[in-house]
Amino acid sequence: MRTIIKSLVGILLPITLVATSCDVTRKPYESMESGEVTKDPESSMDYLLNGAYAQLKGWSDVMHRCGEYAGDNVMIRGTSTDAFYEFISFSRTPNNYRLQSFWDSSYKAIAQTSNIINMVKEGESDEVDHKLGECYFIRGLMYFYLVRAYGRPYFQDPSTNLGVPIVNGTQEDVFGKLPDRATVEQTYSQVISDLEKSIQLMGDQEGQTPATASGEAAMAILSRVYLFMSGTYDSPNQEYARKSVEYAEKVIASGKYQLLDREDFMRYNRLTPENNKESIFVVKRVASEFSGYDHYYGVGGMYANIGGMGWGEMYASAKYLALLDETGRNDWVHNKLVDARAAFIAPQYEKEKKRVFRFIADLYDKTGKQTGYTYLQLPPVEGSDMQYLETTTDGKKNIYTLKPVDSDQGIYEITYKDGKTYRGVTDYLMKLNRSYPMFYITKCSLEGEESHLHSPVIIRLGEVYLNLAEAQAKLQNYSEALKALNTIRERSLPGEGYDGLDASNAEKRIEKERQLELAFQAERSYDVFRNGRALERKYPGPHRAMDVIPATDYRVIYFIPQDAINAYNASGSTLTQNPTSN
Repeated sequence: MRTIIKSLVGILLPITLVATSCDVTRKPYESMESGEVTKDPESSMDYLLNGAYAQLKGWSDVMHRCGEYAGDNVMIRGTSTDAFYEFISFSRTPNNYRLQSFWDSSYKAIAQTSNIINMVKEGESDEVDHKLGECYFIRGLMYFYLVRAYGRPYFQDPSTNLGVPIVNGTQEDVFGKLPDRATVEQTYSQVISDLEKSIQLMGDQEGQTPATASGEAAMAILSRVYLFMSGTYDSPNQEYARKSVEYAEKVIASGKYQLLDREDFMRYNRLTPENNKESIFVVKRVASEFSGYDHYYGVGGMYANIGGMGWGEMYASAKYLALLDETGRNDWVHNKLVDARAAFIAPQYEKEKKRVFRFIADLYDKTGKQTGYTYLQLPPVEGSDMQYLETTTDGKKNIYTLKPVDSDQGIYEITYKDGKTYRGVTDYLMKLNRSYPMFYITKCSLEGEESHLHSPVIIRLGEVYLNLAEAQAKLQNYSEALKALNTIRERSLPGEGYDGLDASNAEKRIEKERQLELAFQAERSYDVFRNGRALERKYPGPHRAMDVIPATDYRVIYFIPQDAINAYNASGSTLTQNPTSN
């Protein structure tokens, strides 16, 4: 008998075939007979949907890492043998167990929701239809995240480049051929079809929390999907830009979500989803899902150690910190934050308050070629406010005199021993992990004041305004774009709205605000490449800081997991791998 499953284990892509005599079993760990579902769909749907939502919990962990770590908002203290280091180093391999988990969780959710869709008829009741709409939403969401990780950016020939396999449900014939990857264009069509269907089925329903799908959540995701399809600033696709505008405006006009004010926004990470009027869709986590030191393994565990929990080995990048300080220096010591988004950074200072001049200098090899960057924290010469001392490894003492840039903000320059002029700040001595100051990130921690509890934010109203700004700019509607952009910018920087947008500055200003606003939400690397830009990470860290990764590089997308390819091969099917070089 066909079975509707609550949660699939090894059932699709890769498919686990367990042969016993003449029987072939696709084995879930928990199931519900199809007769039970068709007999009483209303009482069955919650049970089945819970399984689909449960898949998103593990999925969201790797989704975050492969989206955020490949960007330029973070740096890690050193190289790592963990598979996630490939996301940072761009040393792609097809045997990455974290990417395998991302693939499996995505397709399990696709299989779960597809089986429900295929089994339950529309029109049984409004409640059943709404839950079917939730299934379409989850399925469309999974295809979108898969295609942007494994398929090339949409502006790069989507009718030819490969996306991911479209497999909507468990196959009846376990020995049947499995479909190879659809094109990027076909995969996006599936995403749009599912999300539009979800809007039709869910309708306009009150009382939905951000932890479950809604029609507005589908519209919000569509505003992003069409933005990904809208081409680059240099060569925009106006049809898709208009669709992004359409869906963004519908979400805003619904009135169901509100931007938090500046003070509440600075506590965004601490609010539970149910009490956050800006959140549109999140993957809900609760403290009971973790026990003891399990909090180490939450998304925020790499970004900070809070209450003795977490590795605290990955910090805000110097590039991101410089963006935060662009309008005015953020002074964490005295709690004088210029940019509200600086509230999600928590620098770690030594207990004893020792003055230093902190700056970033270039690193060179023996031939004089620049190889990277390093942080330096120089103590003052005794009895002096303007001279700072460096003691080299061979015992030599170099003294540098500060030249004021903005002494009120503690910003100065020095002429360093390499002959270059570097800008830095006077501050207190920060704790180091290896040679790196520990700029903790708390945006993925402290929900409900619980250590690293965090419900990953899939989309919120702040992003919808930024989607609207970019899409309007690509349509050359600069006044409308400016209005949406300044709505977000002035929340964090009151009175500092941009005075105008035009073809010469729109991209730079919009992308800056997207980076500042959406940092640590797994969007940055995709934003860079989908607009045809190169990723530059010219700041301290063990990554190859001098490398520039263009949007055309083969490494901007991930390899299809080798286990998935092997499973296809075992069934006599073909799953095409991504290119292994340029």
